[in-house]
Amino acid sequence: MTELLSSDVVRARLAFAYDGTAFHGWASQPGLRTVQEELESALARVVRMPDGTPAPGLRVTVAGRTDAGVHARGQVAHVDVPRSAWDRLPGRSERTASEALRVRLTGVLPADVAVRSVEVAAEGFDARFSALERRYAYRLCDDPALRDPLRRHHVVDHRASLDVEALDAAAATLTGLRDFAAFCKAREGATTIRELVEFSWARPVEGPDAGLAVATVRADAFCHSMVRGLVGAVLAVGEGRRDLGWLGEVAAHPERSQAIAVAPAHGLTLEQVVYPPDAELAARARLTRDRRSAEDLA
Repeated sequence: MTELLSSDVVRARLAFAYDGTAFHGWASQPGLRTVQEELESALARVVRMPDGTPAPGLRVTVAGRTDAGVHARGQVAHVDVPRSAWDRLPGRSERTASEALRVRLTGVLPADVAVRSVEVAAEGFDARFSALERRYAYRLCDDPALRDPLRRHHVVDHRASLDVEALDAAAATLTGLRDFAAFCKAREGATTIRELVEFSWARPVEGPDAGLAVATVRADAFCHSMVRGLVGAVLAVGEGRRDLGWLGEVAAHPERSQAIAVAPAHGLTLEQVVYPPDAELAARARLTRDRRSAEDLA
């Protein structure tokens, strides 16, 4: 069931970005620097109850958890704020509470995290379960003349030349609704059945990615390390070391395949999270919570 919020709580929707280089991923881990820890610590500093104490329970739910070293340009999250704390956010300013929260977070967050917008979430919104799909990009440079040390934390320098057409053809064989266990790091109780909407490769001719080999990967959701596993598998085909027959055998493996060299984390960026119209948010969240099983593949 979709969570029903009381009138004493405001659900805030945050759009934000981060450079994952110095983070041990999104999720909080004892003794390690994570994006979740930084964001929740910042919220605790700026969201206060009427008596001046930190607002309780400011836990952030994110659209897609990213691994250590992975970046996000279009990340989305929600946080439930006590209304009494929400209403006092503007202080004496003319700002709305949403804008006041964005400005205050910007003032205390480190330079590698940027909150771009804050708004009151529509009824039924859940950053994780209401999402229709997530879109990632993976960037590789296989041309020594194009290597840019200023982008070394976001683009993988690849020594072997890549056949982008072969990459694209290989990637296309992996799309659709299927079990991606061969490409994922197993998590107890978690399904590995996903619908891969798009997995394509191109070499842009204009813009900041001109000349790079860039993958676009879209799915309703992703398993742990799934994108990097997919990229690593098709790179073997793009380099000419493996063929589509090999890739098909790997994809059919019932658990994570040791034949796949997982691609480096720093080439991966979460670019966008897509949601349905506001009227469909709650229904989408209910549907997403119904975990897929092997019967869905019949």
